[in-house]
Amino acid sequence: MAGRLAGKVALITGAGRGIGEATARAFAREGAVVAIAELDKRSGAAVADSLGGLFVRCDVSDSAAATAAVDAVCARYGRLDVLVNNAGINVFHEPLATTEAEWRRCFAVDLDGAWLMAKAALPAMLDGGGGAIVNIASSHAFSIIPGCFPYPVAKHGLLGLTRALGIEYAARNIRVNAIAPGYIETQIAVDYWNTFPDPAAERQRTYDLHPPKRIGRPEEVAMTAVFLASEEAPFINAACIVIDGGRSVLYHD
Repeated sequence: MAGRLAGKVALITGAGRGIGEATARAFAREGAVVAIAELDKRSGAAVADSLGGLFVRCDVSDSAAATAAVDAVCARYGRLDVLVNNAGINVFHEPLATTEAEWRRCFAVDLDGAWLMAKAALPAMLDGGGGAIVNIASSHAFSIIPGCFPYPVAKHGLLGLTRALGIEYAARNIRVNAIAPGYIETQIAVDYWNTFPDPAAERQRTYDLHPPKRIGRPEEVAMTAVFLASEEAPFINAACIVIDGGRSVLYHD
């Protein structure tokens, strides 16, 4: 039986680890040809090699690099059907402690990077008769946690980009959607817990914040990306799917 993404060519940014790697592996399992655009050559090449796909070293904040990544995919495979904008960085500060350099670093990757990759990919999708873009946003895209500035500003902007592009290109068979993960158990989370005197207790405290008494897994985000990229979601456009176990709607006294 053919996979849900059989015949599709997908480019996934920041896929050397975490959610991006899980997404690349899920896409490959579902039959897609997967290309990895990643700044870290070692991790990105390792994932691409394990999947038999193309690796392109790419700084998504560089417009020339974004264009080169898409050109490499089209040169190798002749088309591009799906772009997953996963690459991102955490920049957390108190607003007045945020330097101009940190502000610009956050936006360069978390917002500009998604736009530059989409701008590079859209012509290929239009030439091919359509496509799907999936932007990995965050629960920070609709809620504010003190001390996390300016990350939520960039992620709010990413939702705006998702909606604007989704509406602009809907009639040309291109869908643009976002996923907003909450707390996901990546290596970054583990490393953070390990900064506490009792990492296990901090992990449990995090679990207890969520209605299911656990946090999300990268694979759960990945399979939502598969769905949005597949023919199972033909009328979902300019939307955002939240993956946070219900925490964002949980009443807090």
